[in-house]
Amino acid sequence: MPLWIDTHCHLDAPEFDADRAAVRAAAQAAGVAHCVIPAVERSNFDTVRALAHAGGDSYCLGIHPLYVARAKPDDLAVLETHLQAHHADPRLVAVGEIGLDYFVPELTQSPLREQQEQVYRAQLRLARQFGLPVVVHVRRSADRLLKHLRELGTNGPAWSGVAHAFNGSEVQAREFIKLGFKLGFGGAVTYERALQLRHLAQTLPLESIVLETDAPDIPPHWLYTTVQDRQNGAAQGRNAPAELPRIAAVVAQLRGMSVEALAQATTHNACQALPKLHALLA
Repeated sequence: MPLWIDTHCHLDAPEFDADRAAVRAAAQAAGVAHCVIPAVERSNFDTVRALAHAGGDSYCLGIHPLYVARAKPDDLAVLETHLQAHHADPRLVAVGEIGLDYFVPELTQSPLREQQEQVYRAQLRLARQFGLPVVVHVRRSADRLLKHLRELGTNGPAWSGVAHAFNGSEVQAREFIKLGFKLGFGGAVTYERALQLRHLAQTLPLESIVLETDAPDIPPHWLYTTVQDRQNGAAQGRNAPAELPRIAAVVAQLRGMSVEALAQATTHNACQALPKLHALLA
């Protein structure tokens, strides 16, 4: 059975509170050998670390752009303290989930637009300080993300990390790749109407792709329930890391390759993006 890495899975989310251990066990049984669990705010820094250690997985520490509005003034200092305390932890693999979100209307307006950028830049500097990759949230923000990466990456080693749930243009994709990033593909690629995304999954260099679920978010098409169906009482399907092999099968079909070859390539790519994974998977 092919073995997979879910490079982005919010196992700490409340949607999994009732059956978290069973969710992880189901993923393991499906061939998902490893999950990367990103933090989103200071309140879950300890939670994602504990989950990663308990489940043999890995974690990232960071402040998500959707949580900037409720961040406290000292949250960046708290993040730095946690990175300092745990930077030698083999399961701390990146600073993340960080980035910019220009999809939510209020985040495109002052002062939150500027606050997002300030927090993003500060976290990029922390990643540099502690020699860690970054996992970035990209939603209608690719060009601004790239701008700050270029400005803060002129000195020192190249960036590494993952542009999570990538949904930009081919030009933007290749700019992230040029800077050293892998691009995360998940449930969105399973929708036939996602023409641009499916084109990227099909045509980008194989060495630039990693796989993810973003569970419990971004459900694949077989779990999606329309608004009308939900209004009629149907439940929205819950995405989970066990869905990764089926998502991967869609990517393999788009690329005209075997799932075994895709599993091998994307595992290698994930270890390049997040180098600490090498030792964890050995």
